Amino acid sequence: MKYLKVIAFTHKQIELKELGKLVICQENLTEKLQLAQKHFDIPELFYLSTCNRVEFVMATSQPVDKAFAQQFLQHLSIGLCPYYMNTFIDAASIYENQDALNHLLRTSCSLESLVVGEKEILAQLRKAYESCREAGLTGDYLRMVMSCVVKTAKEVYTHTAISRNPISVVSLAYRKLKELKQCSNSRVLIIGAGETNRNISKYLQKHKYSNFAVFNRTLANAQSLATDLNGEAYDLEALKTYDKGFDVIITCTSATQPIITPEIYQTLLNGETCRKTIVDLAIPNDTAPEILEQYPVNFIEVNSLNEIAKKNLQERYQELVHAERIITQNIEEFLPLLKQRRIEVAMRQVPEKIKEIKHKALNTVFADEVNSLDEQSREILEKVINYMEKKYISVPMVMAKEILINNN
Repeated sequence: MKYLKVIAFTHKQIELKELGKLVICQENLTEKLQLAQKHFDIPELFYLSTCNRVEFVMATSQPVDKAFAQQFLQHLSIGLCPYYMNTFIDAASIYENQDALNHLLRTSCSLESLVVGEKEILAQLRKAYESCREAGLTGDYLRMVMSCVVKTAKEVYTHTAISRNPISVVSLAYRKLKELKQCSNSRVLIIGAGETNRNISKYLQKHKYSNFAVFNRTLANAQSLATDLNGEAYDLEALKTYDKGFDVIITCTSATQPIITPEIYQTLLNGETCRKTIVDLAIPNDTAPEILEQYPVNFIEVNSLNEIAKKNLQERYQELVHAERIITQNIEEFLPLLKQRRIEVAMRQVPEKIKEIKHKALNTVFADEVNSLDEQSREILEKVINYMEKKYISVPMVMAKEILINNN
């Protein structure tokens, strides 16, 4: 496991509203990661960003410490001032080797989440990995790691009660919204058509909410969600001129700057002065802080759900023991598989090397002797050498696996 490294910034050390400063804009995410991968000569890399964490997972033999983490962040050019850079680096958690694997498994099982038992994190992890895999940022090593991550998470969710009566940031947000007793015909503006907003929309639809307008950077995605909700679809620019009023705004985008500015909020109000509700699940927040100062607002954000999340952790404490046991077992099973895979990769060249030796023997070293043989003798010699070639190819692999098993 000496190649696996993780640089993690999470809700445990950093306030959620500050964590958003580390989020990389999706528009140039791949380009930034590719440039960093090349600059630091990192063989494999993927980036994870959720509502309570930003992490960089690497497969590299070079040392990864806080000095490296600072250089890495600086190279990503995400606009951190020296104060925030130092603050984030001080709060960074760096995992290596088996500790890194343990961290990823705990993360996938939601043991490191703000809300223990929520299943969204596994989907987010897989999506983050797949995105980087498709961009050519990852390879065989992280493929195996992710296979272990997914297998472990599924076992924890299946064989423990950690996700029974599942609670997530989305469900907690809906609970808070429900406490405000919004009527089912409330005008709901949904900004962002990603997974989080799709999930909270399901809660709203289930409880008979029916008046939706969906805004998204990509209009086609807004139309897709609006169709599911029997609502209207707009692109983000339409927020500047939307004049049908609203009661609730639900927003979660990957924007690095506020989407709902005071000017846009004033337009959305359309002259109404009553208290409105904003559910902002974005990190960083999509809502400009000035709005909360200037207007009467019921504001629900990820950070405000902390107390409920802590109670949730206490209720599920007994299940943590079972989950930890499953994680430990999967690590023990994975390490020999990883070693075996590394042997397989290392042995890929054996067949070609044996073919090269055979060719050299027949056509160079013993060329004169072979040419002096009659046709029948050459055919027999060819059969013998081909037989030996096939056997020789399998011998090193079998011996290596036996050594691995005996050492374990």
